[in-house]
Amino acid sequence: MRDAYVTDPAYMTVAAESLLSTSRLDALAKEISLPTALPWSGAAKTGDTVWMGVIDANGLAASFIQSIYHEFGSGVVLPTTGLNWQNRGASFSLNPKHLQALQPRKKPFHTLNPAAARFKDGRSMVYGTMGGDGQPQTQAAVFSRAIWFGQPLQQAVSAPRWLLGRTWGRGSDTLKLESRIPAATVADLKQRGHDVELLAAYDESTGHAGAIIRYDDGVLEGAADPRSDGCVAGY
Repeated sequence: MRDAYVTDPAYMTVAAESLLSTSRLDALAKEISLPTALPWSGAAKTGDTVWMGVIDANGLAASFIQSIYHEFGSGVVLPTTGLNWQNRGASFSLNPKHLQALQPRKKPFHTLNPAAARFKDGRSMVYGTMGGDGQPQTQAAVFSRAIWFGQPLQQAVSAPRWLLGRTWGRGSDTLKLESRIPAATVADLKQRGHDVELLAAYDESTGHAGAIIRYDDGVLEGAADPRSDGCVAGY
């Protein structure tokens, strides 16, 4: 649905919220076959990205992703600042009938999705990762572990992860699993038809995740990914 509908909001033909309606999600869920993996074909490109999050003493929170897309962006450096221009324009198509057709003032398609959440019990959370199309997969893992299963935030970030499709530094569309995932789980996924590729125990292909949770009493809990050189800092 993303590839069929999502583009510059000014050019969308459907409301973005409608793609997350209960009826649409239920219909997609019914298509999932637990015994047999469905065919998969991804089209992600390489990129270079970093996520940052901050929450201050008053609870003001920001979730931020910086990316120049490919490692050296557009190759154009601003002479007065030394900043590289990004090259997200590479996501446009020169086919005028394409959903992502190049047009004046049209925003390019991108995978960046820094996340934030507010909860009814007074907590707030900022979280995110690099990793191209793997970003929502990693975010789903971190969020569900920390919020739905109540794991300490660092455990939720450090625990073994997966990635379906391409990502930064990888050219294959396989289901990538960190080697810490139990062998029985790996064998079961292979039996169901997944094209499994084993990664290192802590592999940056699955993202450089980070997160902060602020509790209603003002206590802050942060986590940084052992797969990267990030950190958590309080000041």
